[in-house]
Amino acid sequence: MYVDEGTSKLTAVVRGRTYYFCSETCLETFTAPEKEIKRLARLSLFSLAIGIPMAVVAFGMSLGWWLAGLDGPVNLLFFVLATPVQFIAGWRFYRGTWDALRNKSANMDVLIAMGTTAAWVYSTLITFLPYLGVAVANPATYYDTAAAIIGLILLGKYFEEIAKGRAGDAIRKLMDLAPRTARVLRDGKEEEIPVEQVHLEDVFVVRPGERIPVDGIILEGASALDESMITGESIPVDKKTGDTVIGATINKTGFLRARAAKVGADTTLNQIIRLVEDAQVARAPIQRLADKVASVFVPAVISIAAGSALVWLLAFGKPIPFSLTIFIAVIIIACPCALGLATPAAIMVGTGKGAENGLLIKGGEYLEKAHKLTAVVFDKTGTLTKGQPSVTDVVPLTGMSREEVLRYAGSAEQGSEHPLGQAIVRAAQEEKLALADPQDYVTTPGMGLGARVAGHPVLVGNLKLMAGEGVDTAAVAPALDALQAAGKTAMIVAVDGRAVGVVGVADTVKEHAAEAIRALKAMNIQVLMLTGDHRRTADAIARQLGLDAAIAEVLPGQKAQKVKELQEQGQVVAMVGDGINDAPALAQSDVGIALGSGTDVAMEAGGIVLIKDDLRDVVAAIQLSRSTVRKIRQNLFWAFGYNTALIPLAAGLLYVGFGILLDPIYAGAAMGFSSVSVVANSMALRRFRPRI
Repeated sequence: MYVDEGTSKLTAVVRGRTYYFCSETCLETFTAPEKEIKRLARLSLFSLAIGIPMAVVAFGMSLGWWLAGLDGPVNLLFFVLATPVQFIAGWRFYRGTWDALRNKSANMDVLIAMGTTAAWVYSTLITFLPYLGVAVANPATYYDTAAAIIGLILLGKYFEEIAKGRAGDAIRKLMDLAPRTARVLRDGKEEEIPVEQVHLEDVFVVRPGERIPVDGIILEGASALDESMITGESIPVDKKTGDTVIGATINKTGFLRARAAKVGADTTLNQIIRLVEDAQVARAPIQRLADKVASVFVPAVISIAAGSALVWLLAFGKPIPFSLTIFIAVIIIACPCALGLATPAAIMVGTGKGAENGLLIKGGEYLEKAHKLTAVVFDKTGTLTKGQPSVTDVVPLTGMSREEVLRYAGSAEQGSEHPLGQAIVRAAQEEKLALADPQDYVTTPGMGLGARVAGHPVLVGNLKLMAGEGVDTAAVAPALDALQAAGKTAMIVAVDGRAVGVVGVADTVKEHAAEAIRALKAMNIQVLMLTGDHRRTADAIARQLGLDAAIAEVLPGQKAQKVKELQEQGQVVAMVGDGINDAPALAQSDVGIALGSGTDVAMEAGGIVLIKDDLRDVVAAIQLSRSTVRKIRQNLFWAFGYNTALIPLAAGLLYVGFGILLDPIYAGAAMGFSSVSVVANSMALRRFRPRI
């Protein structure tokens, strides 16, 4: 719906941009993710602001640095501070535990709730039993541990939500591309109206430099349109009467009058938006390894703890406090709270290391998924190629030198705004040729141009232009065919009515593109190219770079479908792109990799952004993912190793022969040591260096 920014009272500022709304409902729907992000920020800050100071105080007390003999009052204070963290900030983990149990499963929420609750319950008993006349052997509590764990995990969830929120920005960026208004002809007069009010069969006009408001058919005029956002074709497309135009593309040169053929949700741009939305919603959430472990480990721990307590209570006749100590010791020592750090710690270091190497990784799931990739699909224009036409060949004929052909062509094209003409002018200027000012300049849309250069009539264009001007092109046919077979755009240059040469223009491949593709293939990853360009051009690029396959002449919706087809074949797919037309495929892929030089929409839809615009960073991202996942697996081992090894001791194994009952304080020490080992192991990722 069109909203007047001057009168709208409902606004929201999201990441520095102001949005206007027609109703409270739209405003609340739009800002719902932002509210969750703010809520997580508040809760994590609240938890850490309490948990970290408590940990510092508890550590100092354990070493006798301060507050000696004041365990009771300090524990009461800790109880007052930690309880809101446990049951307000940590409430989402209880809710997640309830949902998991209803589904007869166990996940990270169960582990977190179980571990922190065991620590809180044990600490509460230690705090209040002395006031009930029950002596306790050791007054140490674990309030700080529970609060800090909750705070750190909420902080990780906060960063995850930030990444999800930015993914939604892809849709907003796409919507921003659509023109706000259109100039339509009503009763013979030109009116500027909101684009939402354009109806089928309405006649609209577009001036040079403006965006096409809706999809339509040209009734009058000719121009070159920049359709790269839709088709990926870097060279503007010449349009004339009867041709179709696509909404949101840019009219480069001429004045157009067109009839609306698709409006509203049916326009090509809105279809792309819907494809991106569908792909993002359909993406299955990653099944974390920790959840898989938890589904088996949690029931086992609870069974061991309960079984041990019952054995001591019933078989050995021990009192309830003794059995309760056994139960809590097993729960605390077996619950690997470091498991909550195992994945986030490695991902935090991995994403930081990625940023140092020019890799902006938006969330842990992308870093985790990238190590599984079996296929990488590249867009062509602007990704594998520079996205700008350049002169690649100048073929002189009839005795004229190469420099003369380029000088005549460059002089004539100085009056052109067409990117092909500008490429010829740039090439002539780079070779420092003396260009003359063109006279009697005439352009023929879709064919080429004519001008007088230093008194000589010059034509630059295609076969149709030459045929219309009576120029014999038999001599240029071999060169023309060779350039076109190589996927290049060939333009004939004629001087004084005689063909004197051919200029070849193409979108050239980027530096290091071939090197990156060779490295990917060496990693046993299939490398493909997906493009809206012609088959001939695509095949030429594929041969030059050594790609496994090239899929050409596909539209944005087909790109996403092609990626989906690869996924249905069992491939884990990364899509590498830079344009708006790549957004649906980036969203559909398992890992979307966008170039930092590309459009905002592509960067929002991608999960990884290559800041340096160097395709070798695709290889670096996969290598970093593999290193990070290796650290995660090592962390999971350490998270369980110490704690699991001490389960028999916590269950009373030493008490049988030596009368030694494991104090839960050692359980806390093991928990802390495993956390330290996890963090230290993750920090080793800082030594990562890309190998390419």
